[in-house]
Amino acid sequence: MDAERQGGKRPLVALAMGDPAGISPELAARLVASERVRDAARLVVIGDRRVLEAGAAVAGLAAAIPEIAIEEIGNAVTGSALIDLGNLDPADITPGEASLAGGRFAVENFSLALRLAEAGRVDGVCYTPFNKKAMRYAHPGYDDESRFITELLDLDDGGVREFNVLERIWNARVTSHIPLKDVSAALSEEVILREIARTENCLRLAGIEQPRMLVAGLNPHAGDGGSFGMEEIDIIGPAVATARARGHDVDGPFPADTVFVKALKEGHHAVLTMYHDQGQIAMKLMGFDRGVTMLGGLSFPVCTPAHGTAYDIADRGIANPLAGEEAVLLAARMAAPAATERKPQ
Repeated sequence: MDAERQGGKRPLVALAMGDPAGISPELAARLVASERVRDAARLVVIGDRRVLEAGAAVAGLAAAIPEIAIEEIGNAVTGSALIDLGNLDPADITPGEASLAGGRFAVENFSLALRLAEAGRVDGVCYTPFNKKAMRYAHPGYDDESRFITELLDLDDGGVREFNVLERIWNARVTSHIPLKDVSAALSEEVILREIARTENCLRLAGIEQPRMLVAGLNPHAGDGGSFGMEEIDIIGPAVATARARGHDVDGPFPADTVFVKALKEGHHAVLTMYHDQGQIAMKLMGFDRGVTMLGGLSFPVCTPAHGTAYDIADRGIANPLAGEEAVLLAARMAAPAATERKPQ
């Protein structure tokens, strides 16, 4: 990272354009036009000008954004800029329909953004939503963004984890995109301790100096003393006790149906859940239109709105940019000069 960027400039964030059959083109155009985004970050959009202009037309905006070459990325970017890969004609896309062309577009844009961040050319990465079906057309074996990043950057398996973020609360999870029947076997004291440490590190990068978190149990009523399962007694409870002994401000396990209520009431910053929907349902009920997904464990933040591609409202001009704005703001906050020494956990 060069000295001038560390000296106080707004972080440089790459915005990879996602699936073009949904609201991604409109959302990208709205983010370029957003004053909140401009105040927080310098934005480098990666994609195709034709797609961005189509999104701007849907949003009723002008796509007035200068183009730069990949070699020009750096402090010459003072506002927003576009890397035009010329990689998709909007006429080849049917709104609301997953396609190979759309998946290839998203994969190419995201891959370049990640490579630029890995090389220190940008400070963080955001992306407008992907469609997993389209991504699998273009990248057979695609599971999720965490796995994609792990493979693309040749990282250790399990090094990239997904967080869901709202203004008052974060959700981390021990397991993610695996069948529910496999969750119990995937839990261990070591894995839970790793996720507690990773969560605390990401919270600190986001500006929370003294993170406090709660841990959910796996079973109904957190096992009810072993009546409904032993994972809380054999695995989760011991992990929490060890984390506390290591200096983490963490408590649990608590029943999953009340742990978020407790966290919000008592001012905790995060809840660590044991599996995907255990936290996702709560987070989306609390803030579907403003939630952010953050991929942690890297030396740079990767953020996206949590709401998905919204095929049902593609090309209608009614996409809400709030979650996208929050994604860019979180990436900018985590990539700010104070966090330039960040290290993956």
